[in-house]
This record gives sequence, structure tokens and C-alpha cells, in this order.
Amino acid sequence: MALGRTTHAPTESGPRVESLAAGLVRGMRPRQWTKNVLVLAAPVAAGEITDPEVLWSTAIAFVAFVLASSGVYLFNDASDVEEDRRHPRKRLRPVAQGSVPVPVAYGASLALMAAGIGTSLLAGIGLTSVVAVYVVMQVAYCLWLKHQAVIDIAVVSSGFLLRAIAGGMAAGIGLSQWFVLAAVFGSLFIASGKRYSEARLAPTVEGTIRKNLDDYSPSYLRFVWGTAAATLIMTYGLWAFEIREQTGSILAAISMGPFIVAVLRYAVDVDSGNAGEPETIVLNDRLLQFLGLVWVVLLAGSVYGA
Repeated sequence: MALGRTTHAPTESGPRVESLAAGLVRGMRPRQWTKNVLVLAAPVAAGEITDPEVLWSTAIAFVAFVLASSGVYLFNDASDVEEDRRHPRKRLRPVAQGSVPVPVAYGASLALMAAGIGTSLLAGIGLTSVVAVYVVMQVAYCLWLKHQAVIDIAVVSSGFLLRAIAGGMAAGIGLSQWFVLAAVFGSLFIASGKRYSEARLAPTVEGTIRKNLDDYSPSYLRFVWGTAAATLIMTYGLWAFEIREQTGSILAAISMGPFIVAVLRYAVDVDSGNAGEPETIVLNDRLLQFLGLVWVVLLAGSVYGA
């Protein structure tokens, strides 16, 4: 198979016939659960993921975020139902098309968010605090903050960042300052890139993609994600050299190569307007996956081979 990008145009077929249960599952957006793998970042980077207790705590963090984020997705769809019905693609979401009644969506969302917070208690109050902050911020985003320029990008960024922090909190692992900064600017890079792609696509799509896109100019969004990408590369480099000093392995420094190329590769998708759904890009770009694999092997070799 060639190492290249494969793109899939969104389907705009008519409303699908499905049961309430199937609609609820689809509304939980299983495809986006891949974001929750970020909880592995801190334990893996610390070289502690092979510890059974750390692995168990990290698994709890993953499940907690799957439940909480699924609840957030349903809450978002229920609160945006009228707007989604006017959108060419979002009208196919289960709440918008009527597979899941709005009251049921709200009830299921609250139950899932509560289940996520409850599950996080199994790994301690630290993780619970992170999951609770995530839920509160995301609900506020759905109801109001998504319409506030700049704040909306910050909240979306926080979703990625909190996942990365959650793994360390669950396992009781101290986080490197450079790891945290790389997570901050990596999250900002993804979130601002998402907005930039939406802004690029907005003139070509019938209907409104996002109300507050008019508050941003393409040049401003390019500035934000360009700055975030540059700072991400710098802070990752500092973290990689920190790992080298701790382990004595040169592999962490070498891992900067595939990492930087992967960031630049992802930037191509952002610039072309194809980064509206980050998980779709990662799942469909074979070269990006290859670079990610090489990066993981090098980083793991540095941490676990020392």
C-alpha cells in the first residue's frame, strides 16, 4: 500500500433508519474515542506503563474519558439540534435526524458524564478533579463558550490537554514541565488548525459550519496555529533532551526527526482545509501513521531501553 493520504468525502445520503440504541451509540461518536489514547502519554513517557498498577489506573482514566466525552457529544448534539438540522452534514447526526429524541439525548448525556466522573473515583481524587473540570468546561462550551472567539479555541485545546494530564494524575506520575508545555502547544496547534480548516471550507459549504467563524480571519488563525506548531517543536525538543539526560539514550533526540516531519505533514492537512476532524486525518493518512510509529519506537526505545 502506498504511503499517502486517503480522503473520504462525507456522505450526504438520506436519513438512516436505526433503532434508539444504535442511534445512541452513534451519537457517542466511537470514532472520536481515539482521542482518549492521550491518557497514555504521561505513563508511557515516564517508563511506568509496564507497572500493573499504573496500567490499571491509566485504563480507568481511558474509560472515564470515553464515558465523559460520549456524554459531552450527546449533550452538544441535543443543544445544537435545530442548527444541526440546517447543516448539510450534521443533519445526519442521530439527534438531528430524529433517531434519538432530544430529552433522551439529554438524559443519556448526563448519565454518561456522571458515570465518567464516578469511574474516575476508582483511580483517586486527582483524576476525578481532571474529569470533572473537563465535563464542566465542555458543557459550558456547548451552551455558551463555543460562540466566544478565542475562548472557544482555548476550551477545545483544553480537552486534549486534560486528557494528557489525566494519565499522569491517575498513575501518580510527576509531569515534566517540558512535557506539559508540549501538550499545551500541541493541543493549541490541533484546535486552531481545526478552526482554520473550517474557515477554509466555510465559503464552499452550503449552510453555516460554525457561527463564530466570522470572528476569525484566515490570517489570524494561520498565525495562531503556526505559532503553536513552532512552540510545540521547540518544547518537544527540550523535553527530548531532558529524557536524554535522564536515560543517557540518544534515541530521544533522534525522535525529534519523525516528530517534526509529522507536525509538518499534519500542517499540510491544516493548510488544505482537511483538518476539521483531527482523528479522521490520523486514521486516513498512511504516511502520518508511519511517522508516528517510528516516533513511538524511538521514544519507547529511549525510555524503556535505558
